[in-house]
Amino acid sequence: MEEKDKRRVIVSGLEIPFWDLVWFMVKLALASIPALFIIYFFFWIFAMIFGGFFHLFMFPPMGP
Repeated sequence: MEEKDKRRVIVSGLEIPFWDLVWFMVKLALASIPALFIIYFFFWIFAMIFGGFFHLFMFPPMGP
């Protein structure tokens, strides 16, 4: 994008009807549930890998 094509935008007021905003917040809350499951899954995998890795250093296997 060239310099002459850029435009400035100034938002001075935003009018959203109350029930439209409520409906948007409900949809946002419902969409966050699967996202939290995905984030939880990645943290669970991360904890399993590094938890086992650090456990190996804390309690090394005893040889004969």
